[in-house]
Amino acid sequence: MENCHRNNVGNLVLGHHTTKSPTFSTNFRLWNSLSAASFRRLIFDAVSCGGSSRYNNRRHSFEDEDPDDFSSTARSDSSFSDDKRQLKPKPNAKSEKLSDLLNMAESETEAEAKKKEEALEKLKQLVKDLHHEEDSAKRREAATTVRMLAKENLEVRGTLSMLGAIPPLVAMLDSEDLDSQIASLYALLNLGIGNDANKAAIVKVGSVHKMLKLIESSDGTDSAVSEAIVANFLGLSALDSNKPIIGSSAAMPFLVRTLKSLDKKSSTQAKQDALRALYNLSIFPANISFILETDLVPFLINSIGDMEVTERNLLILSNLVSTRAGRKAISAVPDAFPILVDVLNWNDSPECQEKVSYVLMVMSHKSYGDKQAMIEAGIVSSLLELSLIGTTLSQKRASRLLESLRIDKGKQVSGNYGGNLGATVSAPICGSSSSCAKPDGDGVGKECLEEEEDMMSEEKKAVKQLVQLSLQNNMRKIVKRANLPQDIVPSDHFKSLTSSSTSKSLPF
Repeated sequence: MENCHRNNVGNLVLGHHTTKSPTFSTNFRLWNSLSAASFRRLIFDAVSCGGSSRYNNRRHSFEDEDPDDFSSTARSDSSFSDDKRQLKPKPNAKSEKLSDLLNMAESETEAEAKKKEEALEKLKQLVKDLHHEEDSAKRREAATTVRMLAKENLEVRGTLSMLGAIPPLVAMLDSEDLDSQIASLYALLNLGIGNDANKAAIVKVGSVHKMLKLIESSDGTDSAVSEAIVANFLGLSALDSNKPIIGSSAAMPFLVRTLKSLDKKSSTQAKQDALRALYNLSIFPANISFILETDLVPFLINSIGDMEVTERNLLILSNLVSTRAGRKAISAVPDAFPILVDVLNWNDSPECQEKVSYVLMVMSHKSYGDKQAMIEAGIVSSLLELSLIGTTLSQKRASRLLESLRIDKGKQVSGNYGGNLGATVSAPICGSSSSCAKPDGDGVGKECLEEEEDMMSEEKKAVKQLVQLSLQNNMRKIVKRANLPQDIVPSDHFKSLTSSSTSKSLPF
């Protein structure tokens, strides 16, 4: 084991000496000169001491090595360590980018959260300023700020409402300062836009009563205040739960007065807002009785013809005809049916045709006297034209109206002649030829027949013209779909076809 401690394993194969000799044979000692026992002993010592002999062996080898060889070995070791450093895995570029994005998102989230906190603090301070009853200027400025912030930001409207901004704004309506009143009214208006909870809260705290009190307390209320109140009634009446509260108050007469505005004090925008608010209120059936207490119905019918308000007028009338009192109020207006029947001929306004046909259809099904007034106003020819060239909805309603008028007219004739003949019989629209001939002889019978033929010929001519017009319009639509020139319709050949056509081929 002595050799093991000396780590003299270098002479196992060759004995290397540092002294140099000119002869080759003196430099080395051959390993076969050893005995077998000695060789085995050396092998045993090398194996048993190999774990601890590596460093010492390398040290002794360094002692035996040439300095130049040592430097080359050191360089090789250093190059190996450099290679190991180069072989270390590089960090992933995508992971670095992802971490950067996450860091940026976290920083942005923190910045946004900080901004929200600052904005919330500002809103809290704003609500505090609204409660300063002693400083009216500060309250007015706060109300103006609320108006601007709530104008286009839905989230701010909800936040201000939760912070309690609505009650102090409603309380400002009792102020004697005109600017404070206007600022609070428009702030409330903007808070209610697109937020049903705010609309309900505004009405719940008594804003309707305060607005009406504001109007009644002054003999000559400023037009700006009136317009702001009308705008508030328009917004608040859009919520179903607010309709009965506003409708049962004095708001209805105020809106009607603003709509009529014969003194020209109300602006066009205020009149439009009042009309739209009245339409919202008329949707609730219980409000119809309050509407009929005013003179709104005659104004609505007499203002038909103004294209800016006609469609909205007809919408309100469509709600009023749902009740018996509403139909009676419409029938009581002088020249109501000639005005309404005339709208059926407005081919350039199909929306108005659809709405007025609904009004007339409901009234014709509920009252015989209204049917007679419609016939006298010339509704039959207008309905025939509408049933051929109107919109799909207008055609359906016109057909139902024609059917209702035809059936009811037949019942009327049969009732007139049934009393004389002692039985109830069905009769045509113009009466039967036998009933005309029997009482007065052949002369009167011939006159009645001639009158009937004249009436039938006029009706046939009218129907024939309508059929031709309908066919031509349909052909124009077909040509337009086919992207053909419009000037090819109507051609002479097509006119000849339409002139020979009858109404039997058209569905009613």
